[in-house]
Amino acid sequence: MEYPALFLKRGEDARLRAGHLWVFSNEVDVERSPLTGFAPGDACAIVDHRGKAIGVGYVNPNSLIAARLVARGLEHALDTSLIVHRLNVALSLRERLYAQPYYRLVFGEADGLPGLTVDRFGDVLVAQATTAGMDRRKDEIRDALVKVIKPRQLWWKNDAGIRALEHLAEVVELGHGEPGGEVFAREGRLEFRIDPVGGQKTGWFYDQRENRDQLARLVAGKRVLDMFSYLGGWGIRAAAEGASDVVCVDASAAAVETIAANAERNGVGERVRALRADAFDHLRALREARERFDVVILDPPAFIKRKKDAAEGRLAYRRLNELGMQVLARDGLLVTCSCSHHLPRAALLDGVQQGARHLDRQVQMLIALQQAPDHPVHPAIAETEYLKGFICRVLPA
Repeated sequence: MEYPALFLKRGEDARLRAGHLWVFSNEVDVERSPLTGFAPGDACAIVDHRGKAIGVGYVNPNSLIAARLVARGLEHALDTSLIVHRLNVALSLRERLYAQPYYRLVFGEADGLPGLTVDRFGDVLVAQATTAGMDRRKDEIRDALVKVIKPRQLWWKNDAGIRALEHLAEVVELGHGEPGGEVFAREGRLEFRIDPVGGQKTGWFYDQRENRDQLARLVAGKRVLDMFSYLGGWGIRAAAEGASDVVCVDASAAAVETIAANAERNGVGERVRALRADAFDHLRALREARERFDVVILDPPAFIKRKKDAAEGRLAYRRLNELGMQVLARDGLLVTCSCSHHLPRAALLDGVQQGARHLDRQVQMLIALQQAPDHPVHPAIAETEYLKGFICRVLPA
């Protein structure tokens, strides 16, 4: 199949040839291939200034990222067959990593399907298309997923704010199967009820799974505070590993209700309390009440959505960590995380250190945390490495 050519300016092919998949609008030779000649999501052949094809991708003339490369060379059409192949490659990795079918099946660019995310919850899939190119191909993606996975349900959770950058509407809909039945995420022997329609993102945060494993050996007999708990992933795991008392805090009433149900489901209801509160306000209240915890877990949503918000976001992370340390018992553990791509790993740790010095505390960084391997990092695309964190020991100075 022949696709219309999207020509790049002289020298603008270097990043693609180094492995990246994005073409920015100012890199396109609009005299030879006007972006206005493409509709959002149109397939194209991405071509350098000499007319040599780099590969097949798709275009969105309304976005800063004007095109994304999906396949190198011109041998493969942008169709169901290509998606099936990419899904099989992605599935082979996850089946090597996990004994149970609960994981992130597709992680966008890192799995060769830029703009597509798919999480698997047994026989239920929750997918998210964040680009016009993937949104245009929902039918092909559905057909490919049904062929490879044979799910009972496929939900399209297309309500991410990032879709606005591609001029896409926010919508949640059932793409395959019949509605009904509960949906669960599993981590080890634990089971968590999720909401594929009204929950955050795609319903669960598999990216923290291995990090929760790291904490498991450190919580037996400890009092644990789990802030931004969502559905209790950290706190309920801690209780299941022997924590004596766990307090889970989230701003969402629905999340708090589900935390309690998930704690009961996993046999730790008597040791887990779920509270609805703003995290910063609740930490200040705990400080004033002189409450103390052996382990404090801080796993907030991204404070830095855009690069221009970096300075304000860094300050927010420092304040959060400082508040967390103020409710730690002597010789306590602070688990701190950030999913902000625009916050460097070193900056997160520096904020912890600054907060510790302000409180006259000493910090030992014990374990560095990162996203789970079902969220593989593409070495040429820094944006695919977003999650960072630390388990720190906090001592009196």
